[in-house]
Amino acid sequence: MIFTERTILHCDLNNFYASAECARNPELKGKPLAVGGNEKDRHGIVLAKSNEAKKFGVKTGDKLSEAYDKCKDLIILNPDFDLYLRLSKQVRGIYAEYTDMIEPFGIDEAWLDVTGSMRIFGNGEKIANEIRERVKRETGLTISVGVSFCKSFAKLGSDMKKPDAVTVISKENFKEKIWNLPIGYLLFAGYSTVKTLNKYGIYTIGEFASSSPEFAKKILGKNGHGLWVSANGIDDAPVAFYGEKPPIKSIGRGITCIDNLKDNDEVLRVIKELSFAVSEKLISERLEANSLSLTVKTEDLKITSYSLNFIFPTDNETEICENAFELFKKNFEWRKKVRSVTVRAYNLTGYKNPHQIKLSYNMERREKLSFEENAYIGIKKKYGNNAVFSADRLKGTKIPSNKPEYSVLPTAFQ
Repeated sequence: MIFTERTILHCDLNNFYASAECARNPELKGKPLAVGGNEKDRHGIVLAKSNEAKKFGVKTGDKLSEAYDKCKDLIILNPDFDLYLRLSKQVRGIYAEYTDMIEPFGIDEAWLDVTGSMRIFGNGEKIANEIRERVKRETGLTISVGVSFCKSFAKLGSDMKKPDAVTVISKENFKEKIWNLPIGYLLFAGYSTVKTLNKYGIYTIGEFASSSPEFAKKILGKNGHGLWVSANGIDDAPVAFYGEKPPIKSIGRGITCIDNLKDNDEVLRVIKELSFAVSEKLISERLEANSLSLTVKTEDLKITSYSLNFIFPTDNETEICENAFELFKKNFEWRKKVRSVTVRAYNLTGYKNPHQIKLSYNMERREKLSFEENAYIGIKKKYGNNAVFSADRLKGTKIPSNKPEYSVLPTAFQ
């Protein structure tokens, strides 16, 4: 039997952190539960919530005080990332019994290409249901699975029915099944993209798919074409083999703060922490960035992004921080307080590639910054993250103690 098209699953662990806590302690099942922050002083934000908490209106990203206002009986647990990582690896072990083409998308999601496995295990829907039942039986967790012929539709399918469900999107039914959905359902169709498309009278996936790729690129830039391809189901991005490291196109770090930022000084202290994290990852990957973006979410959840190109490719924390803060000062107007900030380095090139020197640029300062940063990183690696830090941190930052991981996007989704 020869299969003429790919069969791809997207598996998404439902309410992962909260579900992991319930799997460890079954007495928590059926109770309103949230993970994140400190229950006694009610500092921090909600990282995950159970379905019971969701019914009260508790949302991921809520401040704990807001979550308590919505649900007085809410149980708050500090996150246990060792537990979550262990369960994630166990679930991926189950996936690996069906295919070696497994591409993680965060700790709780993964794509699986099961095209070559169907001769043994049956069609995609059957494999999805078998995996779903095994995950539930062997770990106590539930997953939602999207089954489709491309990665973007498989991801969309896993979001359509939750929890503990399988959704099939085929070439025969995808227009009927998803084209009437809001455009924001598409992977990487964020707030700004949706807002831009709405200005042109485009509200659904089908309306966008029916436009031209030229139009998409004109109004959304280089990412518009990729989004148009996804909407039309002609996304041919491959699923990576398990353990394979796909080419990195961008490295970012974003933080939702434990309290809203109210002035430039508070924003700068957050940008410094984010810039160091991005720089550290660039250095470890032996990459340099030609471009930088800063994304700001205000307290009303409005998201705005700004970007620039560096004079020279860089992996330096100070250069990243100074340019990110300059973007903020030049572009942001303080009508609302700031809820979250993301710093992202992109247009990446190999480490220390040769480039043309410009006489107007202070190369001596650049070399000094590089030397200082390497020493800084070396001390932190040897003695721990708190061995040395910027004096600004003594003023305090509104960054949660359990910081999220780097956001590293592979080439296929840029």
